[in-house]
Amino acid sequence: MPRFTTLVTAAQWTLEAERIVQAAGGEIAYLEGAVTEERLGERLAATRAEALVLRGSPPVTARVLAASPALRIVAKNGAGVDSVDLAEAGRRGIAVAVAPGANAYAVAEHALAMMLALVRGLPQLDRSLRAGGWADAAYRGRDFRGCAVGIVGYGAIGRHTAQLAAMLGAQVCVLRRRGTADGFAVEADLLRLAARVDVLSLHCPLTEATRGLVGARELAALRPGAILVNTARGAVVDEAALVAALQSGHLAGAGLDTFATEPLPADSPLRHMDQVILTPHVAGVTRDAAARVSMLTAANVVDHLAGRALPPGHCINA
Repeated sequence: MPRFTTLVTAAQWTLEAERIVQAAGGEIAYLEGAVTEERLGERLAATRAEALVLRGSPPVTARVLAASPALRIVAKNGAGVDSVDLAEAGRRGIAVAVAPGANAYAVAEHALAMMLALVRGLPQLDRSLRAGGWADAAYRGRDFRGCAVGIVGYGAIGRHTAQLAAMLGAQVCVLRRRGTADGFAVEADLLRLAARVDVLSLHCPLTEATRGLVGARELAALRPGAILVNTARGAVVDEAALVAALQSGHLAGAGLDTFATEPLPADSPLRHMDQVILTPHVAGVTRDAAARVSMLTAANVVDHLAGRALPPGHCINA
């Protein structure tokens, strides 16, 4: 296999992934700092990379894809490729690959942790105690066991989240237009699902069909005091409508790992809400998950450049 260059849109990758690429004769280049369309295009042109590995969601536009004539594969170090111009990649014969399921359990754990913390009111209790307060005799917590949890997006992450929630006694209902969901209750309509749950957990990809999927109408349909958890993509939720629902008190809280604009703007009202847990798009970032994801991603690069077929579900524009 001829030598090749892989450009990674970050300052580092895992040692496991580096070893896989280097063992196949690959050199690895990195793009440190902010990854803009202009900087990414310039770095691709300079390296003439055959492979582009995406960490985060950098803008892989038609201009970027044209920057390196040698480019043969765009490999996401994860699953979401909503920042990639898939049509242009296909027109140029560039494969777009993902590492499906490798960090699914890590994301599911993160979603469940947010649910538990918000249902029990842990952010408010923590802040109150740090400020010198103490719960009085009138304080009553809320049980997670028995809560109705709605799952939107029933891929690997949604399935794991449903299973974990059910193991702790939640009543799980899955949004499914057709078919069953491993014995869980199924609802075909999002508004009807919202009306029957205490926690709505989002795990769907960002597409034109899911952009703004949860807006003012869907939030209003949730039970008073309900909680929203989003570990999918920020743009799946109408952020302004979410802020309004939280400010009005209709929603008791939200757990957000993804946002419409990332990093979250400094002036976002979400930053100042005690009933909201914010994490910087790291739900799937654990040591074990990072190793699994990066090794699958590196294998996708090496196999494609060697002319070997990728596993089912890895090449999304085949």
